[in-house]
Amino acid sequence: MNTSQLQATINTFWEDHIIPALFEYIKIPNKSPSFDPQWKANGHMDRVLTLATKWAKEHMPDGAELTVKESDGRTPLILIDIPGDRRGNILMYGHLDKQPEMDGWDDGLDPWSPVMKDEKLYGRGAADDGYALFASLCTVNALKEQNVSLPRVLILIEFCEESGSPDLPHYMNLCADMIGSPDLVICLDSGAGDYKRFWTTTSLRGLIGGALRVDVLTEGVHSGSASGYVPSSFRVARQLLSRLENIDTGEVLLDELKTDIPEYRIQETKNYVSILGNEVVEEFPWDAHMEPSTNDKVEGVLRTTWRPALSVVGADGLPPSDNAGNVLRPYTQLQLSMRIPALVDPKEAQGALEKALVENPPYNATVTVHFEEAAAGWNAPETKEWLSGSMNNASETYFGESSCSLGEGGTIPFMAMLGERFPKAQFVITGVLGPSSNAHGPNEFLHVPYAKKLTACVASILNDFPQ
Repeated sequence: MNTSQLQATINTFWEDHIIPALFEYIKIPNKSPSFDPQWKANGHMDRVLTLATKWAKEHMPDGAELTVKESDGRTPLILIDIPGDRRGNILMYGHLDKQPEMDGWDDGLDPWSPVMKDEKLYGRGAADDGYALFASLCTVNALKEQNVSLPRVLILIEFCEESGSPDLPHYMNLCADMIGSPDLVICLDSGAGDYKRFWTTTSLRGLIGGALRVDVLTEGVHSGSASGYVPSSFRVARQLLSRLENIDTGEVLLDELKTDIPEYRIQETKNYVSILGNEVVEEFPWDAHMEPSTNDKVEGVLRTTWRPALSVVGADGLPPSDNAGNVLRPYTQLQLSMRIPALVDPKEAQGALEKALVENPPYNATVTVHFEEAAAGWNAPETKEWLSGSMNNASETYFGESSCSLGEGGTIPFMAMLGERFPKAQFVITGVLGPSSNAHGPNEFLHVPYAKKLTACVASILNDFPQ
């Protein structure tokens, strides 16, 4: 395989075909079902489905077949089956649903208006994870241009990943015969420690999301007449959260949510920190003189990858500040996001959470908890020698630096599902979400030069798959 030709082909394909498609994709507010319950009626998902399938049919290699699965009441699934001319079964994964808008975009930027600036494509969903379908087909086409012999490749694209992939188990069962038993899984939905090398993700945290509601009154009352005697619903909610985490340190207190971190993952983290140094701190947009929870960089990374952590990501029952009267509110509702380490049983963890929140509530307040289905974390199996060598060679060829691995604090439900179903498979979990790319947040961008080189690395791995 001619590596220079491969990169040149990929660069041209990105410029001529992928970037224009991503411009159109960004414009469509295809929010995941959790954030758009009327997704079917609103039609945005159908628009993306049409865009993706039309583009794929125009760029699929000869002999490939595209199938759309769309069961009643469920989001769609795209499958592109590319027959191979040698043994092996490779599964490539991505998703086309998006997170909601979020406030805070810079002037001139908007979640649904694509902007190319300094070789970065800004807009919601391009990096997480709109590029995956297009880049996957690009890798195959670039290799076929050089008549490279390939195993069978199946590209699977879902539309509900940002909601925890609730429809995916159904489709995995429905399409079991088509999927078969993958030898290698390539997921293009993860992050990168920097834009200087090829990164792979070796672990993911799970996620327990849900709403905590505390009711203390049937209606609001004057705070002057009631406060001090009637407990504040916010204070009661705060008391309940203190059962989950240490208010001073943020340490999660429930043993059911913790795990012993494997020593090899600690060593992996030390290597990661040795490469990036202060960048592991500087990647976040800290406010003013804000400091991290620890000055130990290794411990800081472990807190984002292998330790549980609680975040309050939303609230109801609180009026906007400029419309807040002196009223003791009847209820407070908080949206909770609890990240749990790989190796923790999500159902057991969720049960422990619920018990801690609802049993013996302060003042006998009415406490209700509604959890979404918990998502398990994932810990990669040991990487085979051919694959570790291939990833490193690809990184050195296209980036000029050795490859590196890292744990991620986010959740990809598909990985835990595949890890359980296909324990003998090898995994390449990678992606373009590098420093400041800000998936889920304002100013999300796709680093185009990095994406082009990453695409070449993935193509090289396909080429190196053992004969």
